[in-house]
Amino acid sequence: MLRGAARTIVDMSYARRFLDFHGSAIPAAMQKLVAARRSPSFREAVALRRDCPVPLPGDADLLVRNRFVGVNASDINYSAGRYDPSVKTPFDLGFEGIGEVVALGLSASARYTVGQAVAYLALGSFAEYTVVPATVAIPVPSVKPEYLTLLVSGTTAYISLKELGGLSEGKKVLVTAAAGGTGQFAVQLAHKAKCHVIGTCSSDEKSAFLKSVGCDRPINYNAEPVRDVLKREYPQGVDVVFESVGGAMFDLAVDALAVKGRLIVIGFISGYQTPTGLSPVKAEKLPAKILSKSASIQGFFLNHYLSEHEAAMGHLLKMCAGGDLVCGLDLGERSAEGRFMGLESVFRAVDYMYMGKNTGKIVVELPHSVNSKL
Repeated sequence: MLRGAARTIVDMSYARRFLDFHGSAIPAAMQKLVAARRSPSFREAVALRRDCPVPLPGDADLLVRNRFVGVNASDINYSAGRYDPSVKTPFDLGFEGIGEVVALGLSASARYTVGQAVAYLALGSFAEYTVVPATVAIPVPSVKPEYLTLLVSGTTAYISLKELGGLSEGKKVLVTAAAGGTGQFAVQLAHKAKCHVIGTCSSDEKSAFLKSVGCDRPINYNAEPVRDVLKREYPQGVDVVFESVGGAMFDLAVDALAVKGRLIVIGFISGYQTPTGLSPVKAEKLPAKILSKSASIQGFFLNHYLSEHEAAMGHLLKMCAGGDLVCGLDLGERSAEGRFMGLESVFRAVDYMYMGKNTGKIVVELPHSVNSKL
């Protein structure tokens, strides 16, 4: 224990057993999900390990007890080994979480305290406890799952539209998979930029949600063909497309671009479950189509913009606090087996996403009792 003039700092980094903020002993073992093999099938690739050692934080680290974790379409890409083919199995999974600091290193204690609520973007969140570098942790007012929706989904929409979208009043913006975790934020941010927003979705219920968050023209593609609607109602094309589906939807988006239009590719979920991870597109005519409209296509991968992540989170958290941003989330209450609770339900949550059932960001709750020994 080191005593300073201002306060007492306790270095628990190297303790064999330490206390959480309620005073109950942190267990020696925990549960976590690992990729036991590489496969585009999440259920085939991933295993739930029930007797893993709880990791110890280093000097500049936090140990976070996860309360909510986010499910992303790219979880399948990671479990398939597409992002880092060199990683050896078994490897940890999950990109984002929110919870309480239950232990921390001495250097980390300069900024954080035990019991503090934090969100983070770091690998290994599909676990009951995760060691998080203090430099990437983000203080949040409380452990609310709404804040979790901002970490990947919110920042992807915010940074990509800010850097690549060129949004301005009156522009027509098409958002595909608009009622999903990321699409919902693209819709709202484009609406706040005074754009005319069009959003594709799969149900009337999702259309109603989109209208509630500022979408001017939701298109339920199960009720009316997207291509027909765009040709009829937007004959001059759209100025910006925020695209995450791939395949036929990508082709449609290219054809729908206006002169000097911009297509931002943030993903292509329709192909992720295939062996190649890709959906076929009509690439042979793509150069001619882009040239004829002086249009552009640009990819956006959040990992390449991490230097802007902290500022983006700060901006989005302020919007959320001010009631200027709806953080839609789906905890699985409408799924056949009910709410997503516990790491075992991550498998269900991934299936739910790929069936197109979710409205908003899919979030899994990891319940803990105060004196849980797991």
